[in-house]
Amino acid sequence: MAESHTRSAYGTARQAGGGRRSSRRPAALIFFGAVVAVVLFVWALAAAFEYVDGLVVADSHRVAETGEIVRTRFGGPLTTAEIVDYLPERLRFRPVSWLFWPLQFSLVRDAIAVTGLVGFVSVFTMYAIWWERKVAAHIQSRLGPMRVGGWHGWAQSLADKIKLLTKEDLVPAGADRILYRLAPYMAFTPVLLAFVALPFGTYWVLRNLDVALLFVLAMLGIEVIAVIVAGWASNNKWSLYGGMREASQMVAYESPMGLALLVPIMLAGTLNLAAIGDQQQAGFHMWVVFRNPFAAVAFVLYFVAALASCKRAPFDLPEAESELVAGFMTEYSGFRWGVFFFAEYTSMFVVSGLATTLFLGAWYSPLPAGWGEALAGGGVVARAAHGLLFSGPLWFIAKCVALVYVQIWLRWTLPRVRIDQVLYLFVQVLLPLGMVVLLGNTLWVFLVPEDGIVAVVANTLLCTAGVIVAAAFLGVAVVARARRYRLVGSLAVDHLPGA
Repeated sequence: MAESHTRSAYGTARQAGGGRRSSRRPAALIFFGAVVAVVLFVWALAAAFEYVDGLVVADSHRVAETGEIVRTRFGGPLTTAEIVDYLPERLRFRPVSWLFWPLQFSLVRDAIAVTGLVGFVSVFTMYAIWWERKVAAHIQSRLGPMRVGGWHGWAQSLADKIKLLTKEDLVPAGADRILYRLAPYMAFTPVLLAFVALPFGTYWVLRNLDVALLFVLAMLGIEVIAVIVAGWASNNKWSLYGGMREASQMVAYESPMGLALLVPIMLAGTLNLAAIGDQQQAGFHMWVVFRNPFAAVAFVLYFVAALASCKRAPFDLPEAESELVAGFMTEYSGFRWGVFFFAEYTSMFVVSGLATTLFLGAWYSPLPAGWGEALAGGGVVARAAHGLLFSGPLWFIAKCVALVYVQIWLRWTLPRVRIDQVLYLFVQVLLPLGMVVLLGNTLWVFLVPEDGIVAVVANTLLCTAGVIVAAAFLGVAVVARARRYRLVGSLAVDHLPGA
């Protein structure tokens, strides 16, 4: 009797699992359809920019030949009538010309780019918050969000955003009202501005600054100061403790992080992030992390310091809920509380973007970019294939998301350390290690030829180790998927079939 009951329950679970798998199909179609639609829209916008640039060049040539200068009311070099003359016959009607005419102005292009960045950050933070809940739930043998939005509660973060917008915004009676209200925006705005100089591709950057790395680090530093201001202005001892911890962490981790970032700068000879990324296009063996042993150690050193910069476990002391209620965010509620979380997850992407650009091949795939030169100069389909196989913003975003996942994974795996242990780690361990790494990289650059046997052997060993680590992660994922590892205990049966 018990055996038949067990088999019946197992059959019910199999049916539930089948229903859940069938419900994945529309969710997957929606997700990948949205990704394809966004990519096509961005490509179309880039093609429109390129087309208008060609019109501007052609107009300048006409002015040089005829001496006739035609200016619009706003001082633009092209009129809508001229654009109509350049358009094909089937497109020569006034609404289309008005779509192209504003794109010649840099202010309009900047407004479009900033709007796209804000949209990207909003979607990414919503996805990252949902992802954090799901990863935490599976690590702790739970399900996480399952109902809101249907499939695995994908709209839970969106519902939370709406909830935060409607909650009451409280200000403590004894707080410094100006600083208290300003702190969340001091946290989010600089991190958003970091995207101005963070390249998603060779030409996919809002401002290609020669000192782009310094600009991004400066923006991240202001975000840290906002935490200190929030802790001070809240007039709460737990918030003040959180702000003091953030100040201590910042003094501790900034020096090891700076020493680690000097290594790729020395190897590339520039602070321009786009230029550093383009130097790694020859294949994964030319990624900075595989150039020499000191570069590999510098990557690990930077990533550990980046965890402290983003206040991620095991260095989430400024908001340690088991000790300080919520740390510097204890008195915040509603929209401003949500802005702090937006800033945290956005900074996670920014530090991952720096790690990707400086160490992990930037927007290039592991394949050498030279293999796809024919595709890069072809038509729309060929260029799309080049972007998927060799280089493009999708590779950059994929690498950044992988590093963000590692940060989430570490949070729910490692225990929180004490503040004195944090200071000891960064000041007495990682700071001397950073000095050794910087000195070793300097000697390597001056004493070891790039095509010498020592450099080749070191590069081969590091590449082999990297391939083994990547294959191990992929192998674990494949084996877990093949064996259908499930939650343990009473949650072994799939809940909410079709959700």
